[in-house]
Amino acid sequence: MSDDVWILAITRGHNGGGCLLKNGEIVFSSEEERFSRQKYDGGPLATIAKAKEFVDRVDYLVISHTVNLSEHDAAIDYTGDNLYVGFARKIGLIDRIPSRGDDHPQVIDLGHIHHKMHAACAFYKSGFEDATVIIVDGAGSFTNLHSPQVGNVACFETESVIEASYPDNFKNIYKHMGTNQTIGTVRVPFEFKDHVFGWDENYEMILTDRAGIVKAYEAITEYCGFSAIEAGKTMGLFPYGEDGSYCPSFYEQYDNGYFLTNRNSIVPNFPSSAIFNKELWSDYGFSSPGTNLYDLQNRKNAAHGIQTQSQRAVAELIRRVYKTTGNKNIVLSGGYGLNCVANYHYRDVLQDLFAEGVNLYVEPISSDAGTAIGAALLWWYHKTQSEKIYGEQSLYLGIDYKITNQDVHDAQSKYHVGVEVKENVEFDEAVDLVKDRNIVALFQGRSESGPRALGNRSLIYDPTDLDGKDHVNMVKNREFFRPFAGTILKEDVHDWFDMKGLDESPHMMYAVNCKKGIEEKIPSIIHEDGTCRIQTVTEEQNPNYYNFIKKFKEKTGIPIVFNTSFNLGGEPLVETVDDAVRTLVNSQIEYLYFPELKTLVTAKNQDLTDLD
Repeated sequence: MSDDVWILAITRGHNGGGCLLKNGEIVFSSEEERFSRQKYDGGPLATIAKAKEFVDRVDYLVISHTVNLSEHDAAIDYTGDNLYVGFARKIGLIDRIPSRGDDHPQVIDLGHIHHKMHAACAFYKSGFEDATVIIVDGAGSFTNLHSPQVGNVACFETESVIEASYPDNFKNIYKHMGTNQTIGTVRVPFEFKDHVFGWDENYEMILTDRAGIVKAYEAITEYCGFSAIEAGKTMGLFPYGEDGSYCPSFYEQYDNGYFLTNRNSIVPNFPSSAIFNKELWSDYGFSSPGTNLYDLQNRKNAAHGIQTQSQRAVAELIRRVYKTTGNKNIVLSGGYGLNCVANYHYRDVLQDLFAEGVNLYVEPISSDAGTAIGAALLWWYHKTQSEKIYGEQSLYLGIDYKITNQDVHDAQSKYHVGVEVKENVEFDEAVDLVKDRNIVALFQGRSESGPRALGNRSLIYDPTDLDGKDHVNMVKNREFFRPFAGTILKEDVHDWFDMKGLDESPHMMYAVNCKKGIEEKIPSIIHEDGTCRIQTVTEEQNPNYYNFIKKFKEKTGIPIVFNTSFNLGGEPLVETVDDAVRTLVNSQIEYLYFPELKTLVTAKNQDLTDLD
């Protein structure tokens, strides 16, 4: 019998996904949407099935969400076990349930500590021995709270501050809970006893009838005409807004110095996104929602207001957490951690903290998908009590399909119309295609975990093309204002961008200012505000991608390429060779290069005018 310990952790809800751990090391981590091909897909059943390809049986199935499993969840007929537990049982990953209705010893339900799952993912990957973790999230775990001050209240986590240390110590020291009930703002002494981990906590909770920082952002995102979960579009739109008093105050300071949302402008609607109070619209010249919202200046102003105000609120939260705890290791996670504009803002306005030796780590898989990683690692450290510092890992954590040219030819046969496959194509030829302003898709190795394409599932273009942003947005069927990223050789980054103390940016988590004279050289990846969301790369991190860019530099003098995710608007990143070739033939992308195989696929597609 093997002594290996296998842990499969899944996260339910939007951005569903999973993480498979073997003896504390990630075997794979991915989101459900990559397999199901449905953007933001929940219900990680396909992810559970993928685990079966690596191991016949797991020791633990750890389930993360914002609520615990219950009889109200979808259940398997007759046996009554939960959908995910039942599916894992049916395919043999876990044992049969002992008897109907009994607890399953292999199933660990962590729906009640959502923010701690964010914290665990970020803390373990930060490389710190101990840290203060700040979670800025939409709606975390649900709680029915009873207190003498307010009676019975249904509420959700919005922001949390958690002290973390090895092996499995995660203690709340501040928490903001929001509710729809009109209760004002109260301080509630809170006792928390976790019977799974043995945590025993006593702290003061801030309970309010206000939405959280992220819910306010989601409210404005919906006002701008997007889905609440598409906050990245609002972040892209914000530089087009006007600076000044063109929108209401979305936040205000509470007496402890932390920022809460202004209930006059943002009305809570837990657990859904909050609502931008329409009674204020006419005061600021805002109009009712309609079509083409991003073309209207008041939408741009609203996006500008929520971005600048929210990042100020989080920066102040970081400052006050440091001043309160004195811990120089600060970790940031939760949905707002993916706001690369805000992440760079902290580097600017908190320079005095960094001068004092504060270390800020922002988790690159800050979305709910990261809670599966957090759940897996937390359970591993809890069971083993290991003191080994985990540390920051590569994000190339998807499945390694070990593709061959036969796989490419099989896809060619399936999508044979206009598809040509050419082998023994050296980097020079592929780089020349980019230099000649063709979009070239790169497909190699393991797919990226998290939302950023980092060279393994990327579309590459020439950053010097003045019309490059408009061209690629049209090909990808995205809105005109959506910016693009750049990948640069790490050794050149400080000559091109103001990193504000950062040595590198391997996970594309910062939208940084370009240096003087740079915008004219790479106009297609410089956004309206003069920033570029960059990824630095070394040969050790990604040898093929590094050498591809190095060859582009040799030919052009530019050590950076235009990089965007290999997908079309509204679709997940491609996962398999089949996904890649199908996307190629259904778009205006003409070239797909496999660096490991040195194979080039060419699709002769119809003209753009034929798509009208």
